[in-house]
This record gives sequence, C-alpha cells and structure tokens, in this order.
Amino acid sequence: MDKDNRDDFTFAKLSDLKMPVTFRISQLEGTRRPHPFTEVLEKPELRFHGVQQSPNFSDLYVTCQLVADNKPLTIPFRTAFKAFKKDYTWNEWITLPIRYCDLPLNSQITFTVWDIAGPRSATPVGGTTFRLFGKKWTLRRGKHRMILWPDREADGANESTTPSKIGTRDEMGRLEKLVKKYERGDLPKSDWLDALAFRKMAEIHKAETEKSENLYLYIDLPRFDFPVIYSEPDVSSVPSTSAASPVAVTPAPPTTSLLSDAHLWQIVDPDIARENPVEDKHRRLVRSHRSSPYDRELKPNAKIRDELSKIMNYAPSQPLTSEEKDLIWKFRFYLTRDKRGLTKFLKSVTWRDPSEVKQAVEELLPQWTEIDIDDALELLGPSTVDSRVRAYAVKQLNRADDDELYLYLLQLVQALKFESTAADQRSLRSTTSAVSYDDSGLADFLISRAVRNPILGNRFYWYLMVEVAMEDKVMAKMYGRVVFKFMKILEDNGDERRELMRRQGELVDALAKRARELRTSKDPRPKKIEKLRSFLADSKNNLASMAPLPLPINARVQVTGIIAEKSSVFKSNMFPMLLYFQCVGGGEYPVMFKDGDDMRQDQLVIQLFTLMDRLLRKENLDLKLSPYDVLATGPSQGMVQFIPSKTIAAIVSEHGTLLNYLRANHPDEGSVGTYGVEPAVIDTFVRSCAGYCVMTYLLGVGDRHLDNLLLAPDGHFFHVDFGYILGRDPKPLAPPVKICKEMVDAMGGVQSVHYTRFKSFCFTAFSILRKSANLILNLVTLMVDANIPHIKQRDVHEQVLGKFCLEMTEEQAIEHFERLLNDISPFTAVFDRMHDWAQYWRS
Repeated sequence: MDKDNRDDFTFAKLSDLKMPVTFRISQLEGTRRPHPFTEVLEKPELRFHGVQQSPNFSDLYVTCQLVADNKPLTIPFRTAFKAFKKDYTWNEWITLPIRYCDLPLNSQITFTVWDIAGPRSATPVGGTTFRLFGKKWTLRRGKHRMILWPDREADGANESTTPSKIGTRDEMGRLEKLVKKYERGDLPKSDWLDALAFRKMAEIHKAETEKSENLYLYIDLPRFDFPVIYSEPDVSSVPSTSAASPVAVTPAPPTTSLLSDAHLWQIVDPDIARENPVEDKHRRLVRSHRSSPYDRELKPNAKIRDELSKIMNYAPSQPLTSEEKDLIWKFRFYLTRDKRGLTKFLKSVTWRDPSEVKQAVEELLPQWTEIDIDDALELLGPSTVDSRVRAYAVKQLNRADDDELYLYLLQLVQALKFESTAADQRSLRSTTSAVSYDDSGLADFLISRAVRNPILGNRFYWYLMVEVAMEDKVMAKMYGRVVFKFMKILEDNGDERRELMRRQGELVDALAKRARELRTSKDPRPKKIEKLRSFLADSKNNLASMAPLPLPINARVQVTGIIAEKSSVFKSNMFPMLLYFQCVGGGEYPVMFKDGDDMRQDQLVIQLFTLMDRLLRKENLDLKLSPYDVLATGPSQGMVQFIPSKTIAAIVSEHGTLLNYLRANHPDEGSVGTYGVEPAVIDTFVRSCAGYCVMTYLLGVGDRHLDNLLLAPDGHFFHVDFGYILGRDPKPLAPPVKICKEMVDAMGGVQSVHYTRFKSFCFTAFSILRKSANLILNLVTLMVDANIPHIKQRDVHEQVLGKFCLEMTEEQAIEHFERLLNDISPFTAVFDRMHDWAQYWRS
C-alpha cells in the first residue's frame, strides 16, 4: 500500500499552482557594531545613523522586490514599522501580486535591510538576492538563511553580486540543511533524541552568531506537500495539417541561454498533432481483440472500481487521459450495466480503428442499459459523428413525453446542424471508413412528434423559421428542407395547422414592420403610441379583429384580435410595443413585441429557467417561479409575454420600499411577523427571490440593476433582459450572486426569520440543481453553434461547470454559496444610479 502511495504522485507542476507568491520575512541574526569614533569624526553625518543612536536595536525595516531578466516584475514592498526589544524579528507575511504559475524560471527576490540615516533618509544595512528556483528547476520551500552583503542594496541582476548563498559553509549552515531534511520527513524521528539534538543546536547557534562577523536574514517560504517543478502552461492548440484532433503539447522549459540566443528560430512542426506511432502500437497491443473472450468476464477489484466510479462522475466536457480510456476499454463489458458509462466508453473508442468501431457500435451499443436523457443529449452534440450512435440517442429520446421534449426542443433543433455536417461530408469520406455517415433519423423523429402535438409543433415551426432566416445559407437550406417536409406531412394529413402557421407568419411580419417604423422614427413617445393605436384600430390591417388564431408565443392561447386602446410603446432604447391580445375565452394576453434585438439569448435563458423550475418541483420544492414566455420570431425580433409588474426602481421611487408596495396591494393588519402584508405574499416573495438568486448565479447573468428586477403585486419577483450571461458583465467587480439591498430589506433585514428562510431555500435549490449539472451543461453546449453572441465562445462549459462546484462535497458547495451570498459589491448602487440617469434622459 505504501508503495502504491509513493507511485501515485511524486511532484506538482508550477503551471497548476494558481495562488499568489507569498513568503514570510522572519528575522535578522548577527551582531551589528557601531561605527568607530574616528570614522564618526571624519564623517559627522554618521552620528545620526540608527546604529549610533541606539546601538542595541535601532528601527530597521526590510524592502523586497521580485525581479527576472534584470527587470522588476513588481513594485518594491516593505515591512511595517516595529519597535524591537530583544531581537530583530518581523514575522511578517508578504503577498506579491503575481501567481506562481506566471513566474519565469530565473525569478529572484531582492531583500535590502535599511537603517535610519537622519531625517527622511535611510542607509542600507545590507542586501541579498534570493533565487526562487533551485538547480533542478524546483520551487524552493521552507526556511532559508540568506547572507547579507554589508552596506549595499541587493542587486537583482541575473549574475547577482549579492547572492543569498556563497560557497563557504559554516557549522550552522550544515545543521540547518539537516533540519530541512528532518522537516521533510527524510530523516527518522525519535522524540527523546530530537529534544536533545535541538537543545544542542540552539547552543551552537548562539555561539556561532556571537563569533560571526556576518549578518543573516531568515525567510520562510510555503511548505507544499510535494516538490513543485517549473513548467509552462500546456499549449491549447497547435496548427496542423493533420486530420487527427489537436493534442496538447508541453514544451520543455527554456533555458536562459536559449531565450537570449538571437540565432535560434521557433518553427512549428506540422506533424506534432499526429499520434505517436509507438503509442498507437501500444494501444493496439493493450486492446488486442484476441483478449475479447477474456474481457467479457473481467470484473474490476475494489480499487479499480473506485477509479471507474470517479471517471463516471466526470463532467461531459472533461477529456479522458489515454490511461483512463484504456481502463474503460478493458472493463467495457462490465460497464454495459452502468447507464453513466456509455458516453465515457464512446470517448475511449478509437474511431479510426475499424475493429474497435465494429465491436463498440454493433456489439456493445445494443446491449448497453438504457441511458438518461442528459447523456442522450450529449451524444447528439458535435463530437458524435457516427450516425448509429446518434440513432441510438434518438431512440432514447423517444421515452421522453411531450412536455419534457418541449423543454429540450430548442437544443434538438440545433443538433440538426451536426446531422447536416455529417451528411455533407459523407461523399468526402473514404468508403472503407468504419464510421457510418447515414441519417440518424433525428429530423424525422422531431417532425413526427411535432405533427402529433400541436403545441410542440407550433414551437418547432418557429425555431426552424429563425434558422432559415440566418446568414449561414448552407444551414438555412438544410432547415428549409426540414420545414418543407414538416409542412408536406401536415398537408397530406389534411391538417389545418399549415394554414394557421401561415396566418401566424403574416401577423408577425405586420407587427415587425410596424415595430421597425416606430423604432427608427424621430417622433416623441406619445406620438409613437398614437400612431400604433391608429394602425391597430384600422380595419384594413385585420389586427383589431381576426378569426381565432393560436398565439405564436403560446399556442395554447387562441386570440381573436388586438385591443388597440390598451396598446402602448415602452420608453427603452428599442421602443418595443406592448400589445394586448383578446383571447377566445374573454380574457387578455399582453405581449411585448421587440424589433432590433436578438431575442434568442433571452429565449435560451428563460428555457433553462423553466427547466430548472421543473427540476425543483420534481423534488417537491416550489419556489413560486414564473418564467414568462419568450419566442424569437427572427434573428433580430421576437415576442415576450408581459407580466403586470413594476421595476424595483419604480417601486422605490413611488412607494419608498418594496414592503410598502406589497402592503398597498395585499394588506393584512392582523398578520404576525409579515409587516402588515398577507403571509402568502411574503412567502411568494421570499421563495421567488431565492429561486432567481440561484438560477441567475448558475447561468452567470450579468448587468443587473433596479430596472431589470421586477416585482408583481402578488409577491412574484423575477428578472428580465438577459443581454449578458455566462459571467459577462459590463459592471466591474459585479457580485456573482445577484441580491440587492431592497430585496433584503423587504424580508426584514439579514437578522429576520424570512431572510433565514430565503437562505435555506437558496441552499436547497442549489443542492438540487447540482445533481442535474450534466443536463444543464449539455443543453448549453448544444447551443455553441447557434451564433448567439455570448454562447459562441467555446469556453461555455467551463463557465457553467465552475458555478456548480462539482469538485466540492455538498457541504463545501453550500458554504461556498453562502460566502458568495454575503458578498454585495459596493459598485452596484453607483451603477444603478447611473442607469436611472440614462432612463431619465431617454424619456
């Protein structure tokens, strides 16, 4: 067991050490003697020096600076003032504003000890230059004794004239080296003998200090569990003409002589991304198919079972090492009973090896136990090319009911892009390739479900129409074929829905044209409202009255016209229209129609909010969330369900506080502990605040201010306007958890029972949603090629994954979230005020 532990981990890489450089300036040892009287007579200014004024202990201080290649990397730092009584001991920790992973190999720290030399002047007692890396490129750690070169400042040059170590070694230096070995565990420990040895060493140390003419400065560096070896960050991508996937390459650390040689050129090796033939041969030997009969009965021991379980819990975006892939391949038959294992197994398959592909797809895939929907979504992503694997994922999706499929429909429409890519490349592939590029049947599956369910079909139609209108003509053509096939089946079935969708398109076109005219016109807002109402009331436009029509944004609602006198225009930048639709049952359905804004990002965020609400309700946690409907009807236009409510900015302006607003709408004078508001309203407010607090944190929603936080009269709190997501925010130092002072005050302050319940709801919701991290991650990853501004970047999975803290235990994750909850940026209030000014001038 000990041997295994020694072999498991022997060193750490500097590039993985993300913490700032820290060290402690400990003490100065040695005897400082005053200048001789004759020297003071020759140089009278010496009498003002600290060593002359107070020979025992003058007011010394230390300055230090990080340097490399004869250039400073930080500003100088100095120790705080200290009045010394018995010895020169600072024990002060210094933290430099640079991380260990960013240090050059030839990094040095210069230390200079200073004494007072008169009013506003100082003189160097001595200086020394300490190298952070040893001869074997290891980061130095533990206690170090540095010799001070008298009466001069430290020299930070590469070939320093004030090195911290010199060739000669005294008895104390020899003993200190042994102490370091002892502290590292390299020497055996014996308590009674160690006590005697340390007592004797203290005596030797005192005697050596008294007779030595040198001064020594002691520093303490962090003691890491393992040696830290200098390494540069891995190269993330290497240009290559190879068809193989890029491989991360770790270059050897450059030596100083190589860096400074002007005659050396860096050349890119185009074959560096190709697989090493030796490793390829090793893989084929390890995975020899002659061992298949033996592999079928192979079962892992307890240790390997733990390793496999750890790999199964990896996030979808985490790549597997070659060793992990070989381990999964070895126990592939055993893993067929683990539903989490399929996605990891397919990552371990070498897809250019026909025999491996044949066994994986034709033998193992059919006998694998049924996988979860989140894994099926991962298999429909861009990394899965083989159509038989994709067809298997489509088959698993067939188990989802219409309500669940509705939640994933946006991503499944995006997944059609990866089907098209495979089909287009089929003719370019070698006919002998083991990978199948046939149609997986995803489009046919979506069409069949859309034909069967009108609500699903209506959403499917609009998702397709947005893609048809995009700039990518190749993809637009592919989506056009899907729309044509969908409409043809509806027509063949004699379904009236084709005509209804045509009428929906005409309605959206008419509204979009009017919204564009209002947005670009120079008229004041009242004039815009007047023009909109006259346009809606005009019978020629067929908008005030129409035959029953399913509303595009919500096909469950049948409308018969738009109420002109209630419609209006908002005062925000794009001047969106507020339209009140008359419903068949006599009710009204208010909708905001926007032109000039890409609504697809808002649509995605609301879809994920709706999904999270469903996940919470499945665990019997109702946080009274009310995700409103959003539908993008084009690349830069769309509809948003309007919820009667007020912004927190408006409430504070009109009512002073949120409690006054709730009290005005739902008073209850006899209530106990709810500040004169109906208990149910306060409960709704606390729950909805907690829900949105967690959801906006997980999706990294930014640009929060009091004008996009809304509150309905019944206590429902919600967010609008999701222009910044996944950690992007125009405000500097924005807090990751979005909760403003007004929300806390409405709960009765941080000491109230309602705030305690709010935190409890937050922790429970966070804990529940962490269990579905893979599902949320896969849904966001499928949107990477949707050309949505903040999702285009390929680091989206890292942005989302980091929020779930999957590397922590549940208790640690909740503690982490609680710390974030208590962090409210001082800049938030300032930016809210600036936003108020902008709104004032706009109106």
